[in-house]
Amino acid sequence: MVQSPAMKSSQSSAPGASAANDKRPHAVVIGSGFGGLAAAVRLGARGYRVTVLEKQPDIGGRARVFHQDGHTFDAGPTIVTAPYLFEELWQLCGRTLADDVTLVPLNPFYTVRFDDGTTFTCNGDADQMRAEVARLSPGDVEGYERFLKESEEIFKVGFQGLSSRPFDAFTDMLKVVPDFVRLRADRSVYSHVAKHVKNDALRMALSFHPLFVGGNPFQVTSIYSLIAYLERHWGVHWAMGGTGRLAQGLADLITGQGGSVRCNAEVEALTLEGTRATGVRLSSGEVIPAAIVVSNADSAGTYHKLLPSGYPRSYMNNRLDEARQSMSLFVWYVGTRNTRGLWRDIGHHTILMGPRYKGLLDDIFHKRTLADDFSLYVHRPTVTDCCLAPPGGDTFYILSPVPNMKGDTPWPQAAEAYRDRIADALEATVLPGLRQHMTTSRMITPAYFRDALQSWDGAAFGPEPLFTQSAWFRPHNRSQDVEGLYLVGAGTHPGAGLPGVLSSARILDKVVPDADVYA
Repeated sequence: MVQSPAMKSSQSSAPGASAANDKRPHAVVIGSGFGGLAAAVRLGARGYRVTVLEKQPDIGGRARVFHQDGHTFDAGPTIVTAPYLFEELWQLCGRTLADDVTLVPLNPFYTVRFDDGTTFTCNGDADQMRAEVARLSPGDVEGYERFLKESEEIFKVGFQGLSSRPFDAFTDMLKVVPDFVRLRADRSVYSHVAKHVKNDALRMALSFHPLFVGGNPFQVTSIYSLIAYLERHWGVHWAMGGTGRLAQGLADLITGQGGSVRCNAEVEALTLEGTRATGVRLSSGEVIPAAIVVSNADSAGTYHKLLPSGYPRSYMNNRLDEARQSMSLFVWYVGTRNTRGLWRDIGHHTILMGPRYKGLLDDIFHKRTLADDFSLYVHRPTVTDCCLAPPGGDTFYILSPVPNMKGDTPWPQAAEAYRDRIADALEATVLPGLRQHMTTSRMITPAYFRDALQSWDGAAFGPEPLFTQSAWFRPHNRSQDVEGLYLVGAGTHPGAGLPGVLSSARILDKVVPDADVYA
């Protein structure tokens, strides 16, 4: 078993150079999620002095880290699927990712366990995947191959071609319409899968991936079928010490560039001169001037909370508060003792499918009601990285997709009862005796996303990735309404997930002027 290096504390970083003596144009980044941190590194490499402002006492945004009773819990992302996007950021600073972070490829990627106990294990080996499909449904092997081939073609267009491309004008959208028509972007991910394979369990195993970015497989465009090939292309990796180690590594790069990361610094408003952003005002009253401002905050919150009442907004940005937001999450973090040799069927990543698929997703996305049944993602990183728990113990992250705060569930009051139902289900199936081994526990609910992360409607992934809320239809990376304001993160193009938010920062290289324009 590989051991991780000790993780640094994710606290505020002091400026690497005196701001008073630094004559570089100043860029302010609101929020220290992966999009904001990546944007800061890229701007620093282009000659800006960068200040990252984080409301919370620690960095990471959705990727914060919780330390509790000797356990290290990643609050958000748990896998890395396009490591080159991180490697690029380290290279911009004259370093390599391996200087600071160890990525370990996972094999298998994850195991899907269906309600009847049947399993489907996914990895990056083509022959093994064919054998796994044949084991589950012998008649679907050829269909699976056709699906994967189409997924590869979509990946080349949708990810490699469009994810780092700005969509400032509607003509940018018109240019890609022929590709979307050819790739049948009008159908859903589930419809795309169902066209090729007939087995219901295999259809679930090949179509659930949009949930990783907040989308309903029965609604999001089949462009998101690219996720299946993205996993195959680059593999699935774990950052030793936890995903938070990547956030800390990026913060260290920023300070190494002479920038700074300030925690406990809540941005209350943008400061404006006409329609141009001139900086930000903190809730403390401090005003921080800037040549440009980059918001890694929720896109709806950026336009509706940080701009003055009555400020003229474009039609799309004015209606962001009415956009369909993604689902939210209930996450239960559990620490156990004396369990390292137990539960051998639970590896690093396990997807536990409930008795319903489409019906449960209808409850979450349409009815917005908390169903009696659920599907779960069980993350057990201590299988790979034993230093995340005290000796002999395990660290678990148990996630259930749930409706956002547009529903009527009384969070967080409902959390205890919901957790108990999940614990009952786990003890009856894959984690017998969980409660007797449990030593520590904490939960986050949709109310956490709304209140702590200021996510609109308590959504976990920003606007739902529908076709009509993607590319040009999604909040633009260069603001239509405020000169000098740029947006990154899950709420803007290209969308949620680590590859998406890192790509949104990549787009800034195409839309933000070089620093010497402001010199």
